[in-house]
Amino acid sequence: MSTVLGVGSRVKHPAFGDGAVIEVDVAAYKVCFMQFGIKLVGKDYNAWEVIERIEPGESVSFNDAEKALAKILRAWSDITEVVPLGDKWKNGLMILRPEDKTLKDKEIPIEAFFHKIVMVRDRLRVMEQRINSSNLNDEEKINLQQYITRIYGSLTTFNVLFRYKEQQFVGDKSE
Repeated sequence: MSTVLGVGSRVKHPAFGDGAVIEVDVAAYKVCFMQFGIKLVGKDYNAWEVIERIEPGESVSFNDAEKALAKILRAWSDITEVVPLGDKWKNGLMILRPEDKTLKDKEIPIEAFFHKIVMVRDRLRVMEQRINSSNLNDEEKINLQQYITRIYGSLTTFNVLFRYKEQQFVGDKSE
């Protein structure tokens, strides 16, 4: 007898890899796999590993499931979300000018610079997830989390480049 899963349960399928249950039908689970998309898997299937079981019947809205899936995808992959640059910066140029006039300016398209900032943010998120799922004790996890929060705080300077506020860096709110 296989374990009954609820929406949001995380699984590892031997052929499809990591995924999350996004819907429970009468005879099957609708599972979104990171590499293979959405697949139906029979409820009697028991060859996969259940990474995190969510109790069936718990009320989960589509919005909650979508947020959970996005969090899972960030935690388990290097897939990055599309983050738009603020309109006023499109086709802009960042110029680094040294004080020494004999040295040449360095020009960087703002889009290229912004892409690198977003990559740093995404990699920090992956690091944060890996710390949370590691075998470190709680004190070690908290100490590392505080460093990551401070890094986010240092990067808030670049928030002016983001089109949407919810995609910006957030540091320690108590400071």
